[in-house]
Order: sequence, then structure tokens, then C-alpha cells
Amino acid sequence: MALSPLLFALGAAAGNIVGALAVVRQERRSLAFIETCLAFGAGFMLALVLIGVLPVVFSSPGAAAGRAGFLVLLGYVLVHLAQHVITPHFHFGVETHQVGPEAGYSALVGLTLHAFFDGVAIASGFLVSWGLGIGFFLGVMLHKLPEGVTVSSIMLASGQGRRRAVASGVILGVATVIGALVTEAVASLAQYGLALAAGVTLYVAASNLVPEIQRGRLARTTLAFLGGAVALILLRGLAGSGA
Repeated sequence: MALSPLLFALGAAAGNIVGALAVVRQERRSLAFIETCLAFGAGFMLALVLIGVLPVVFSSPGAAAGRAGFLVLLGYVLVHLAQHVITPHFHFGVETHQVGPEAGYSALVGLTLHAFFDGVAIASGFLVSWGLGIGFFLGVMLHKLPEGVTVSSIMLASGQGRRRAVASGVILGVATVIGALVTEAVASLAQYGLALAAGVTLYVAASNLVPEIQRGRLARTTLAFLGGAVALILLRGLAGSGA
């Protein structure tokens, strides 16, 4: 794999740790900023999938195009299973209710699988084009911060200490890097990873992040959501090709 995709995966992974640290240190300003990132990321990721990724996936030559719809659906379903079957108590953002110890570890398992596919998404994007790789990196990075907040706060709410809460963010970051490394090494992921990543990203944007925005009903987050979609469109225009 080229060095740059791995560096971008490492940069995205750092977002998990920053989000976890914000919870542990109770930095309210950081948490408010992360909430805005969540809304901006939702708009950016939704536009990325619908405008930038799906047209590429369905126009791919050979067998990849024929299986594209199934793979997008598979990516979507895998994240749903990880977050709402393996992790029955899950939502993006700070956990404010006390939960049992098993909830913290099940959340960590589910989000680790999710984080792995974040790495797959970044690497798959770069295998297609630089612009698409950058688009996936930005989309992943924007939801890595609230993802770190989520896992860290659930660990704390389940009675785990601060060290384990931060360690959970580190684990998610490592899973992201592993996903990027494995994508090029495994031929099937290199070939079909983009379609899987599209399904994963669509789920995160539409089924995870948008409901969190709707729950708050704040003008700030609504504007951030719209700003994220506009930012993706502008990025594509500046790149001159699919982002």
C-alpha cells in the first residue's frame, strides 16, 4: 500500500483517541465542537456516498458492478448487526445513563468492527482515486471524534475506569489502521471494498448521525449538516473529478 493511505488512516484513528480524551477530561467546549462535527460529518458523508461513491461503484467494470448492490447492502447490514445486535445499547454521543458492565464491552466489540471498515473505506477510496480517498478520509475523520466520545462514555457509564475508557478509543484507532492495511493485502477487499465501504458509510450517516441531529433540533447542527453536504460538493468541484 502507498504510504499516504496509511498515514491518512493513522490520522483518522487519532480522532477516536481525541474523542475519548474529551469525555474523560470532561471538556465541555470540546464536546460541543464534536457535536458540531457529528452534524457536519453526517451531511458530508451522505453527500459523499450518494454523489461521489455510488456512481463509481455501479459503473465499475466486470463482476464488481454486478455485485455492487448486494455489497452495498451487505456493508449496511454488517454495521447494523455490529451496533444493534452485538451492541444492544448504542447511540452516538455521550452516554448519560448508568449501564451494566457488559454494555461497555459489547459496545467496544461492535464499534471495533465498525472502525475496521472505516479503514477499509479510506484504503478503498485511495485505490480508486486520490480525490475519493481524501473524501473518505474526511468523512471518517469527522465521525471518528463522536465515535471516540461514544465508546469512552459507555465504558465510563458501565463502571470502567478512565484508563479503560481511553484504551477503548485506542483500540478503535488500531482497528481502523488494520482495516486500511488488510484492504490491499486481501484481493477481495481491494476489489469489492469500495462497495462495502459505501454501505457502511451510508449507514453511519443516515442511520447513526442523522437521528442524533434530529434529536437535538438545534439550528447550529442543522446548519452544520447542510454545510457538510455543500462542502462535499465544493470539494468535488475543486478536485475536478469524483471526490
